[in-house]
Amino acid sequence: MTPKSLTPGKVRGLAATSSSNGIFKVLALDHRDSMRVIIDPDDPAALSAADLTAVKLDLLRELAGEATAVMLDPEYSAAQAIVARALPGSVGFLAAVEAQGYLGDPTAHQTSLLEDWGVEKAKRLGANAIKLLVLYRPDAGAVTEQQDRLIRQVIEDCARYDIALFLEPLAYAIEPGMAMNTPQFAAQRRGIVIETVRRLGALGPDVLKVQFPIDTKHEEDRAVWRDACRELDDTSPVPWALLSAGDPYELFREQVGIACEAGASGFLAGRALWGEYVAAPAAMRPRLMSELVRPRFLELASIADHAGRDWAERCRFPEVDERWYSAY
Repeated sequence: MTPKSLTPGKVRGLAATSSSNGIFKVLALDHRDSMRVIIDPDDPAALSAADLTAVKLDLLRELAGEATAVMLDPEYSAAQAIVARALPGSVGFLAAVEAQGYLGDPTAHQTSLLEDWGVEKAKRLGANAIKLLVLYRPDAGAVTEQQDRLIRQVIEDCARYDIALFLEPLAYAIEPGMAMNTPQFAAQRRGIVIETVRRLGALGPDVLKVQFPIDTKHEEDRAVWRDACRELDDTSPVPWALLSAGDPYELFREQVGIACEAGASGFLAGRALWGEYVAAPAAMRPRLMSELVRPRFLELASIADHAGRDWAERCRFPEVDERWYSAY
């Protein structure tokens, strides 16, 4: 498979968001309404913007120093973290660009970009990379074509400003009445994830942020897990890292090990790390941080460091001479 060609800015962005051995150990804090629901499931809309920001900054202050990068949203955490000096200068920063929620039919999801925000502004703010989440089915016809157009637009914007793109496709059910947590959808998941990696990897993102290709709640055979991750690795033309997608920590920990052994370049973890922390009363959070959240992150980091694959092994670096800047 032809290695992914990089430009100087993208090399810098991937280096800034990974460890010295090329492993992504990313703290995901770009959640918005989904975090509101965990904090206040009875009335998530009642949680103020200031309170949501405060929770994010508390997590950032405690964990950013252990991460190679953090993933932040523009509404509640990006500039806030920078101005509050909660984001260390030595830690990379991935900026989300998609709007909350999705438009239209729940079986035909269409992503939209956040209004008055985008790749140019994220680069101006100091982001090292862009993150775009899309709900995606390669077999959804016109909806797939719409999503592809949006993805291409963001890829072009990232090329224009020479900033790396982490693309996060999430599978969903298009059959009316089929729930995501059913054995019926679980049976489809591997094929959907693998074909999505094939299709979107060819468009030219710099890293694919991928969900585990097997629904491990419905399939317990670890040999099947390993085989699916090897297939995913063989399919992907670009570096990939595993996202937690809300799975329980114990499951995600095992998934990270298997994915990294198959060729993943690390992980990007959110709710699996801090779900219990943000759901707990404020008085309980310091204990949960020291006894649960921080040990979890350190454990994942150790697994990824030991088993993960350097992202640079999948990439081709540009040739640079003394006049490189004239054509840049």
